Amino acid sequence: MKSRTPILKLDFIFVYVDFDLASPRLLCTATQQKNGPGPEEEAEKTEQGAAEKALTEEKSQLEEQLKEMTDKYKRALADTENLRTRSQRMVEDAKLYGIQSFCKDLLEVADILEKATESVPKEEVTSQNRHLKNLYDGLVMTEVQIQKVFTKHGLVRLNPEGQKFDPYEHEALFQAPVEGKEPGTVAMVTKVGYKLHGRTLRPALVGVAKAP
Repeated sequence: MKSRTPILKLDFIFVYVDFDLASPRLLCTATQQKNGPGPEEEAEKTEQGAAEKALTEEKSQLEEQLKEMTDKYKRALADTENLRTRSQRMVEDAKLYGIQSFCKDLLEVADILEKATESVPKEEVTSQNRHLKNLYDGLVMTEVQIQKVFTKHGLVRLNPEGQKFDPYEHEALFQAPVEGKEPGTVAMVTKVGYKLHGRTLRPALVGVAKAP
């Protein structure tokens, strides 16, 4: 029997690399991946971060300026509207109350007419006393006409007898117990008052009833 001698069989695969043709860019990329970013990339990232920070700060400043200008505009708009309203009110008041002094002077004329008609004895105003009757009728007509003119221009007569005393419309000359009058009410009017467009032009001069 023949003895068998084992024979070792090796297969070799040879790989040839042409270093002259290998891409140096691949080698550089591999080296960079291994060693991390280079100085140029670090500088670029730093510059980009600084630019973003500057833009963010500039944006914040612009937003703050816009907010400030908006607030100033709103305040200026409100001030302008208030000024317009005040000016319009002043013009309206001037139209309504510009005749105030003139009306006060006319009130004296109205008072004289009222006293003149009250001083005429009513029992003597008859057809037999024609001259006195004509004079009296003329005074009454004049008084009525002047009151119509007053009303037309917003001047209203105040005769508060029997009403509750109002310090804004009445001026109390005295207080006294008056039979049949409730305390705190006007018991007597010595001089009528007037209001011009709702504003007291002349308070009525009155006597006020009080408790006994």
